[in-house]
Amino acid sequence: MWRMMPFEQLDAWRSSHRLALAVYELTEAWPVSERYGLTAQVRRAALSVPANIAEGVAKRGTRELRRYLDISLGSFSELSYLLLFARDRGLPASGALESLRSQTGRQLWGLYRSISTR
Repeated sequence: MWRMMPFEQLDAWRSSHRLALAVYELTEAWPVSERYGLTAQVRRAALSVPANIAEGVAKRGTRELRRYLDISLGSFSELSYLLLFARDRGLPASGALESLRSQTGRQLWGLYRSISTR
């Protein structure tokens, strides 16, 4: 059984929180013409990852937590594609952001696997 703990103690949450902050910072340099399109979508996807981890931890039991982690993984995958699309469109990118994205993905999958085996 999953032992409830503050979401802030989870490495996957910490990493995804830093990733969301980095995405917001990066997208400030994107063209104003993308504000309501790609910028908004990237920001929503980035924010959804840590928000769903936090919400899932507050639910009762591992089944609900797994469901929210699954949503978080979906948002993470969406974010990964959107960042690739932005890069291919020539929008400013960041190597540090890519490293953080990769780290977050590993930690998120690790948490999901850990919960799924319980």
